[in-house]
Amino acid sequence: MALPKNSNSSSTKKKVSYISVPSQIINSLSSSSLQSLLVSPKKSSRCTNRFTYRNPRIWFLTLFLVSLFGMLKLGLNVDPISLPFSRHPCSTGSFDEHHAVSHLAFASENDTQSNSSSVYPKNETLPTEGDFWKQPDGLGFKPCLGFSRQYRKDSNSILKNRWKYLLVVVAGGLNQQRNQIVDAVIIARILGASLVVPVLQVNVIWGDESEFADIFDLEHFKNVLADDVHIVSSLPSTHVMTRPVEEKRTPLHASPQWIRAHYLKRINRERVLLLRGLDSRLSNDLPSDLQKLRCKVAFQALRFSPRILELGNKLASRMLSEGQYLSLHLRMEKDVWVRTGCLPGLTPEKLAGLCPLTALEVTRLLKALEAPKDARIYWAGGEPLGGKEALEPLTKEFPHLYNKHDLALPGELEPFAKKASVMAAIDYIVCEKSDVFIPSHGGNMGHALQGQRAYAGHKKYITPNKRHMLLYFMNASLPESEFNRIVKDLHRESLGQPVLRTGRGGKDVTKHPVSECMCSDRQQQQQEQ
Repeated sequence: MALPKNSNSSSTKKKVSYISVPSQIINSLSSSSLQSLLVSPKKSSRCTNRFTYRNPRIWFLTLFLVSLFGMLKLGLNVDPISLPFSRHPCSTGSFDEHHAVSHLAFASENDTQSNSSSVYPKNETLPTEGDFWKQPDGLGFKPCLGFSRQYRKDSNSILKNRWKYLLVVVAGGLNQQRNQIVDAVIIARILGASLVVPVLQVNVIWGDESEFADIFDLEHFKNVLADDVHIVSSLPSTHVMTRPVEEKRTPLHASPQWIRAHYLKRINRERVLLLRGLDSRLSNDLPSDLQKLRCKVAFQALRFSPRILELGNKLASRMLSEGQYLSLHLRMEKDVWVRTGCLPGLTPEKLAGLCPLTALEVTRLLKALEAPKDARIYWAGGEPLGGKEALEPLTKEFPHLYNKHDLALPGELEPFAKKASVMAAIDYIVCEKSDVFIPSHGGNMGHALQGQRAYAGHKKYITPNKRHMLLYFMNASLPESEFNRIVKDLHRESLGQPVLRTGRGGKDVTKHPVSECMCSDRQQQQQEQ
């Protein structure tokens, strides 16, 4: 995650038109063109005249009048250039596809519907929503975190134990930190220890010095987990002078048994245990109650702080103000290309389907999935390698493309300009509230949103099948229609449908919450009994 550049000049330029029409389109239109978009010219009587011939005696006169009318029409036909982008139903001129979408943005809903045939060239198929906005069938799965009687019984003694404490330092970007915070709660529960609010390590790349309460709602975090783990903001005075024992050798995917065998005696003896670098250190396969606790932390307890929620919800509301929208997580930042060993070309990693999608590949994917050309798209992520020019293949086909800088009013993002984690949290909120979400690459944010959207009722989440698409991307001789058919077929089972984690060892329950954290109505009734 790279720190996005805060360009006040570019955001200011787009403020008035960010919802209806991108500023690059506004700037390309003359004042007369804009006027023609806003004011529909009156229909010519030539297109509305109707003649009824009921008297056979005047057929010759009728024939004469029809011939005269035809000659007048040929001689006085309106030059389409004189009325740019006119909604005149008799106009035969064609115009740029981007301008047509801009026309739709200015017109009212009724105008758009009644004049749709005049908006697009005659040789182009009218766009239809099709199934793109259709949500997957959730199969009746709903959140259900029914803990066992033994778990609830153990909670009484664990919560009364206030003499040993777990300190945790979490590192990485926002979503890496989220994962480590989840595991810190689980480890505290396994050890029967009180958890000191995790410390967020200052990232040397982004220089973000945010603390836990700057990103997350601390009181909400404590309250939601009040029946599971005792959480304190800092060590009590009785333990301040206690030198914590530090452990740095936690192996990958450690089991609860390993945690108890290696840490329990030490924390009982020293009373304070310090852990660092918990990323992927706790096993994904835990007992049922601990898996449910994982989901409770990830989906319920870790809520963003009020000021982040407020701004994120504002930006999401601006996207929703004109209907449904799609969100993309574009991993096109320079550090991502470097870290993955990828370049925007056919490296060995690219050939293996392990690299982020380029803007051109994302565009072809969207077209194959029949995304409407006037779809409103929010893109999350940092400055792409190559700047805004790298996004041109996408903006050319889908001009209604916005990020947080486009949507924010002057000064709204300024307090968070050097807070990379806050910027990522804002992206997370707007993406979570979108009707459709597509990540161009895997990563922690994509995984977190996959689980979050599943837990919220299986909101549509399209996982690009990069490995199988690659051969078709490379085949220049493949007709576009055939490419679209193949790509659409490849993604029929990757639209956010429920995926059972049962029997899929190693899968993170916060990415696949079915069926340990979500169950059908019948399963929930059995749990309650």
